[in-house]
Amino acid sequence: MSYTIKKVSEMTGLSVPTLRYYDREGLLPDLQRKESGYRVFSEQDLYAIELIECFKQAGMKIKEMKQFMSMVKQGDSTLKERLAFFQNHVKQLEEKVSSLQNALEHSKRTLEYYEIAAEAGSEALAHEIYQSLVK
Repeated sequence: MSYTIKKVSEMTGLSVPTLRYYDREGLLPDLQRKESGYRVFSEQDLYAIELIECFKQAGMKIKEMKQFMSMVKQGDSTLKERLAFFQNHVKQLEEKVSSLQNALEHSKRTLEYYEIAAEAGSEALAHEIYQSLVK
């Protein structure tokens, strides 16, 4: 099945200029065009867009995405490189999740402190109350 850029924009929620940008940057290496020059998106292109968005959410740089897509374009000869790429990617995400979990826990403790302070009307009093709760 093939899709127009407008349809892909509707399906993904990405703007047409964003999709064009991904194409210009080489992130959609197998994207086909009609004789008229219009882009024709395949199911494989939709998967690539989904992967790009995943990479983007993970904070990956365009340069790294291009590197990965270049390996995809090269075919099976890069399977081990792509495996290593994803092993590293998953490791980085796990570290990021752990770091975010620590930040969340700290923020929850701080929120609890400020809830006590706001209710008590005094930070000095809140500090005493909070310290008695965490012991």
